[in-house]
Amino acid sequence: MKIGVLKETFPGERRVAQVPDTVPLLIKAGHEVLIESGAGIEAGLPDDDYKSKGATVTTRADVFAQADVLFQIRGLGSNPQAGRVDLELMKSGQTIVAAFDPLGNAQAVKDLATKGVIAFSLELVPRITRAQSMDILSSQATVAGYKAVLLAANTAPRMFPMFMTAAGTISPAHVFIIGAGVAGLQAIAMAKRLGAVVSAYDVRPAVKEQIESLGGKFVEMELEATAAEDKGGYAKEMGEDFIRKQRELMAKVVAESHAVITTAAIPGKKSPVLVTAEMVKGMMPGSVIVDLAAERGGNCELTKADEVVLEHGVTILGPTNLPSTVPFHASQMFAKNLVTFLKEITSKEGTLDIDMENEVHRGTLLTRDGEIVNERVRGILDMPPREPSAKQQDPSKDVEKKES
Repeated sequence: MKIGVLKETFPGERRVAQVPDTVPLLIKAGHEVLIESGAGIEAGLPDDDYKSKGATVTTRADVFAQADVLFQIRGLGSNPQAGRVDLELMKSGQTIVAAFDPLGNAQAVKDLATKGVIAFSLELVPRITRAQSMDILSSQATVAGYKAVLLAANTAPRMFPMFMTAAGTISPAHVFIIGAGVAGLQAIAMAKRLGAVVSAYDVRPAVKEQIESLGGKFVEMELEATAAEDKGGYAKEMGEDFIRKQRELMAKVVAESHAVITTAAIPGKKSPVLVTAEMVKGMMPGSVIVDLAAERGGNCELTKADEVVLEHGVTILGPTNLPSTVPFHASQMFAKNLVTFLKEITSKEGTLDIDMENEVHRGTLLTRDGEIVNERVRGILDMPPREPSAKQQDPSKDVEKKES
């Protein structure tokens, strides 16, 4: 098959869906690789680097015209304005693998179905053991957690580590991480590397051991949170009463922290408000909040997406695309996720081989044959469920080991 890699058109997006080092992996699998000219330049990857690895560099129109499979960082849905231009270039039967934000922008999936393309959304990769190497949410959250701590350290008026100097002792900063998913765990590790005193909280008590293994202190809260995770391993939306009690218990820890990093996000839902305006008012002047949930409203009540807010002497940052600020390594990880995913959905002969009894295929496939086939998206659009296969009707036949 011919694999096409497009230059991203979303404003400020600097990542690219394939890097030169992954091109030989695709060629070895029997594919031809087409790269849009300039696709990797903002990630520090010039066209000549792709050519040296065996890729053909060409125009955007030519990539759309020739490619059997298209790779993107942001497909229509996660690129709602500029991405609409691509609809005119898509061909019926063409496969597109990208992040589409289908749970947050389900209407865009209708347009993809109308064009007759086969669309796979990588945000929907199920959190099972064998799919970890395809999980773009995890790989990109690694970058976001790392960069969030650097932003906090750069913004705070104090140094993070403790120093013993001739001019006196410099006390360490206290950093509080809310949410211990991939981004939160990476933030804990990074803050510890910088020498901060780190504490963290998550609604899932099971992550206590992970937090402590990275040197963080797990903040205990007497809350019933047995239903905080769905069967796919993603966080579930909790009730308002639960969130209210959570805020009350969290207020003291937030007030004692010099930097707070929030990472709590629900796929396709508005981010839960965990840090209220009143809690911000109780923080020390000079404190910093980095809100990684800003794209969907933010975990802090005062967050404004992609803006810096100053309230009561507290600086609140609401970045919405931190992985793009580290485009070289973010692209490297995203590219490897895509290569592994392509291998998952192709046969040994290198042709597309979709199996709706395969949990990864079924979970990520959005559209096929002019129809929306993803049940989660159909539910959002109030469409009736499709007829399940015999295997889907009998869950006991699905022996995938769930990730703990």
